[in-house]
Amino acid sequence: MQDPDSGLLIVGSGAMASLFAARLAPVTEVTMLAGWPQALAAIGAEGLRLGNGQSERQIPMKIVDSTASLANVKRALVLVKAWQTERVAAQLAACLAPDGLALTLQNGLGNLQTLAQTLGEDRVALGVTTYGATLLGPGHVLPAGEGRIDLGAHQRIESFWLDLRSAGFDVRIVENVTSLAWGKLTINAGINPLTALLRVPNGHLADQPDARSVLRDVVREVDEVAAGHGIALPFDDPFESVLEVAKRTAANLSSMLQDLARGAPTEIDAISGQVVTWGQAAGVPTPVNEALWRLVRAAAAGGPHEGR
Repeated sequence: MQDPDSGLLIVGSGAMASLFAARLAPVTEVTMLAGWPQALAAIGAEGLRLGNGQSERQIPMKIVDSTASLANVKRALVLVKAWQTERVAAQLAACLAPDGLALTLQNGLGNLQTLAQTLGEDRVALGVTTYGATLLGPGHVLPAGEGRIDLGAHQRIESFWLDLRSAGFDVRIVENVTSLAWGKLTINAGINPLTALLRVPNGHLADQPDARSVLRDVVREVDEVAAGHGIALPFDDPFESVLEVAKRTAANLSSMLQDLARGAPTEIDAISGQVVTWGQAAGVPTPVNEALWRLVRAAAAGGPHEGR
């Protein structure tokens, strides 16, 4: 059984879950909960591989595929794809302590609400991260530059902050994490669907006039939807801010492009789909985001394709 007074359960085995597990392992006892058979086998046998080439490090890691060996978990960090959140909530219901806390750093909107429906609002917290990572293979992750983590205020969030800071992350606790979550949604809604459909790296959106024009329309709609709900985006100029992210990550392939390329489910419902849903609730039209939402869903239904 896991020690109920220490340690951290990281839910997921993809790029971000692997990155956080590898970096947090030296400062706290980490257990990964995953359902991907290849990752279970690779990490169980060899641990996590962080980096590539001469900089690669191997980190021993405990990984399980069910909650049978877990009980009274005090802290869980949720880093699965948004479409997996409902399943994960049910898993956590079986092992999270009554006074435990599940922190989501996932993409998109709606994950916090999905977790809260099962676990209760007092046992969930929201955070936003701009760290990135690329999965080179099961249990093998390459960091994609530095970023920042903003944690929403919660009476039991400090232990997460302490461990993340000890692991070398740039982390802070903020009062208005909702604005930052919408800021990240704006970036994801602008970059991910377009790069996935065009099969291009992020920088193409800044370089190609037609792509840049569509990006501008996407961002304008998200800004209007947020304003319709009384939410101010954390940017002076949302379009220029998203454009700057695309330029700064010019060589990166978005996670949505990678998902489409290998025929995996995408997070389009939690990104563009959420923009449309919140837009309808506020009476704000979102035709460009809706078109991208439906196009990515149609592309995903067509099976895997090769990225450029």
